[in-house]
Parts: sequence; C-alpha cells; structure tokens
Amino acid sequence: MNDAYKKAGVDIDAGDRLVKAIGPLAKATARPGADAALGGFGGLFDLKAAGFNDPILVSGTDGVGTKLKIAFETGMHDTIGIDLVAMCINDVLAQGAEPLFFLDYFATGKLEEGVAAQVVAGIAKGCADAGCALIGGETAEMPGMYGAGEYDLAGFCVGAAERGRLLPRMVKAGDVMIGLASSGAHSNGYSLIRKIAADVGARYAAPAPFDESKSLGEALIAPTRIYVRSILPLLGDDTIKAFAHITGGGLTDNVPRILADRLAPRFDDAALDLPPLFAWLRDAGDLSDAEMRRTFNCGIGGVLVCAKEAVDAALDALQKSGEDARIIGDIAEAQ
Repeated sequence: MNDAYKKAGVDIDAGDRLVKAIGPLAKATARPGADAALGGFGGLFDLKAAGFNDPILVSGTDGVGTKLKIAFETGMHDTIGIDLVAMCINDVLAQGAEPLFFLDYFATGKLEEGVAAQVVAGIAKGCADAGCALIGGETAEMPGMYGAGEYDLAGFCVGAAERGRLLPRMVKAGDVMIGLASSGAHSNGYSLIRKIAADVGARYAAPAPFDESKSLGEALIAPTRIYVRSILPLLGDDTIKAFAHITGGGLTDNVPRILADRLAPRFDDAALDLPPLFAWLRDAGDLSDAEMRRTFNCGIGGVLVCAKEAVDAALDALQKSGEDARIIGDIAEAQ
C-alpha cells in the first residue's frame, strides 16, 4: 500500500504511527473546555465550559527561529517544543489573556519518528506547564524541502480574557517596572549567537566559556521560560497594569509596545547586570550595550508594570511562585 508515495519520500504509515504515539501526550494536556483528543479535522474548544462569560479571544503565532540549528547540531530535541509553546503563549499572556489551546505545525524532509516524538513531547510539556490544551496539529513530510535531519516548527495559540480585562490598562508615569528573569537567550538572537560562536571557534560539545558545568550546546538550548502560572493569578484585579514579553527587539523595542506614545520606560542600569551568557556574547561579539538590548533579552524575559503601592505585593507573589523578580526601572513622561 502507498509504495509509490513511499518511494517518492513520503511514508504515510510513519505519520500514522507518530499520531498514535503522541495521542497520550496531547490527552495529558486536557483542561476544562477541551478533551485534547487528536485525529479529527479540527480541534474543538468550549468557552462556556472553561468558565468565561463574555470573552474576547486573543491569538498568537510564532516559531523558534534559528535556535533549531543548535537542536540539529547537538541532537537535543526534547525542549525545543517548549520554546515553541512559550513564544506563542507568553505573547497571548501579554494581552492579559489566559491561554486555552495550542496547535503545532511540524515540517520535515523525511520523518524521523523518534525525533518528531521528542519535539511533540516538549510541546505537550509546555502546554501542560501553561495549563493550555494541545488540541491538534499538522505533521508534513516534504522530500527535498529540508536538509537531512532538519525540520521546521510553527505554533498557534488562542487565549481569552473577559471583556474589559485586557492588558495594558491604566499605565501612567510613576508606575514601576518589574523584570522577570529569563532562563537564557530564550528563542531570539540565535543567528547572531551562532555567528559569534563560529567566529571565536566555540564548539557546542565543549564546556560553555561562561559556565563549565554544562556544554555550550546545553546552555544555548535551555528552553524559554513560560510565565503563565506566575502572572495569571495577578490578573484578577488591577495589580498588574501591563506585561511585555521580551522577544525580538529586546528590551529596547518591546517595552514601548505596552505604553502610550506620551510615556517611555526609564531603566535602572544598575539593576540590569548581564548574566554570564550575555556578558560572554557582548565580549566575544564586541557588541555595544545598545546592540545587546535590542537583540537579546539580556536576562529579562518579561517586564511587568504596576503601581508603586502594588509593587511589594507583586514582588512577593512572583517570588513565591518561583520567579526571580526585581525592580528594573519606572515609567516616565516621554521626552
């Protein structure tokens, strides 16, 4: 059966086996509103069962960029799916929405079931960490489109917030910025990271120049942090006024996205000491502070804005939820 198609490079049976293998992983992400069963032509979600009364839907889509190249070269595929989920879900969270369901797209030249299963297991783990159901996806085998052992990933997330509860809201001069530590470079700036590593002859299998307890590959493949469980409980009142997910464009471009034109972020440089990874990138790549802040997260994966009187409570809640959170500046009138 399907021998002609298989000879052309597409193995339908392998795809079927993969779907059966990942079915339990998706099922484990079930939540109110979704049973997370796979196999239909579309994924279903019941907003009423999820507890919403008058919701606004918020959607986001993203990939993981050239961080994939490090996964290919190191053979580390088990966390790249977490990156995919995090990049989409943190964006939806930045609008004040609870992530509800996720779909993925996995494309490759020749389907390697073991690799694909590792990737999807990471996606399922990311969804479980965020309380988001993995309700569907697509696996595409396209001979000749990708190099041997390579694949591409894209993700799509939908969340919801009750009408009138979207972020940002009521941000004003004098409000305080709280920085949430990143787990590394997350999923941005990897074209430059890979170039710097190549230029200085750094090998992914060798100890990281900034941390000999792990290889450079392990340090660079560390998955993007998901902030849902820390931030979502704070969105029920007006403790949090805004949240910026620090992705492409770094601190420089992402924080202004949550501010009105008359406002500007005022960073406390002393509170933005670079973690060892970023200090190494700066020195090895001979990068200016301006280049660093517009290319990388520089150790801050998310920025929350809250009123002065709410800072202590917000910091306490964030730290109790496991976040490394600290004040990194305030909001000022634009000059």
